[in-house]
Amino acid sequence: MIAHLRGRLLTKHPNQVVIETGGVGYEVNISVPTFSELPASGSEVALLIHTHVREDLIALYGFLHPAEKQLFEKLMTVSGIGAKLAITILSGMAADEMAGAIRGNDVARLTRIPGIGKKTAERMVLELRDKLPAMVGTPATAVPVMNATEEDVLSALVNLGYQRPAAEKILTTVVKNGKSSSFDAMFREALAGLSK
Repeated sequence: MIAHLRGRLLTKHPNQVVIETGGVGYEVNISVPTFSELPASGSEVALLIHTHVREDLIALYGFLHPAEKQLFEKLMTVSGIGAKLAITILSGMAADEMAGAIRGNDVARLTRIPGIGKKTAERMVLELRDKLPAMVGTPATAVPVMNATEEDVLSALVNLGYQRPAAEKILTTVVKNGKSSSFDAMFREALAGLSK
């Protein structure tokens, strides 16, 4: 089994990279958060690898952080979640936020991840709640609670193509400032913050 790859990053895409090591190019599936932390093509990179073997396929899944790999492997223990869905889930929310949502029974937050319905989110909470370690430096209640207007603003920003973590971060800042409470005002302020 391949557990670790270090080599030259030949190509990178939001869901996949090719790493050359020892003259061989390995195709590795990755999450969007991993993609955003990768160096430029041609640089040396090291990834933790999960080798997924099925009768018709051998696939590699790569991670920069041990916590993300552990969460990926835990997600695959949930009935109905395979490797492809698990990597999609990790692309929809930061690993520490997801662990907080699962431990906090926040089904509504989990269903906002593409590909996750209510039943799958409930299974994730039920099957993983007690198996996830608290992430270092994050309290178990680190999940921000949003009202309906804030949810709508966040949804609008994501639909415009902004990354969810960046949109959540700027929205939190807008809410803390407390100047805007209507959808229009919050949306404009968040948009202004994201376009800086």
